[in-house]
Amino acid sequence: MPYDDEITRHVFPGARAPDRQRRIEANGITLATYEWGAADAPPLLLVHGAMDFARTFDGFAPLIADAGYRVVAYDQRGHGDSDHTDLYSWVADERDMLAVIDATTREPCPAIGHSKGGSMLAHAIQALPHRFTRFVALDGLPYRSKHPETAMRETKSMTAEKIADWLDHRHGADRAVRKPGALEDLARRRARMNPRLSHEWLCYLVTLGARRDPDGWRWKIDPTLRSGGFGPFRSRWITDRLPGFPIPMLAVFGTVTEPMGWDVTADELAPWLPSSTRIEVMQDTGHFIHIERPQDTAALVIDFLRA
Repeated sequence: MPYDDEITRHVFPGARAPDRQRRIEANGITLATYEWGAADAPPLLLVHGAMDFARTFDGFAPLIADAGYRVVAYDQRGHGDSDHTDLYSWVADERDMLAVIDATTREPCPAIGHSKGGSMLAHAIQALPHRFTRFVALDGLPYRSKHPETAMRETKSMTAEKIADWLDHRHGADRAVRKPGALEDLARRRARMNPRLSHEWLCYLVTLGARRDPDGWRWKIDPTLRSGGFGPFRSRWITDRLPGFPIPMLAVFGTVTEPMGWDVTADELAPWLPSSTRIEVMQDTGHFIHIERPQDTAALVIDFLRA
């Protein structure tokens, strides 16, 4: 079939499909869940960022699995092959994440989070430290700016104009659809958010994170989701409590600002991190550290996990 031929053409060196797939019941929906590594190996949770999906770890997760771990990743609600829902929120995402952990192990386990996934984990670990052993944040910690206009920006986000814009968006949610296009068109669109990632990699992502409809390819992500639409969320909920973070942490930062990043440097966040935190900076690397430099990132993570 032409559809299968198109997928076959867009493979990517080093990427490896999960060894197992399953669906997990979570708070009235089901979440697509994937595993790399032996089923009886020690489990490790891997959480993706906003507007991403678990298969973006196809080049990174196998490296961790090959070091002796059962790497478990899942598509967040509204992303990838997980169910869509009527509304989305930061707390609902965290409850889903805990449902995946509960369905995987009742013992404490290590966890790795990229971007929003890292911040979700940091917030959950602060509340439930007994469920986790070690934490890796891949450009995954938000930042509370020291500048006085921060309060003004947060107040502005709750103005009548902003709220009306959100309500207008929700009013048409039942009619929202993703724009179709050729496979390579979707890859080029994705490049606006991932400007440092190769066209070949982005084409590979389309074959996993989009579906082929009669009128073209469409991203599977719920069209009602908007970038930054985490629901009620303030970075200070996490940042102000980082000095007392309860478990060992590895914080990995890039140095190149990208549209989907938290826009924070290691130097800016260091005053909030406990002295026990291991901080690593990847020079000339953007927000998607584990995709740009999977081998280097995996080596850092494995060394930290074994320490």
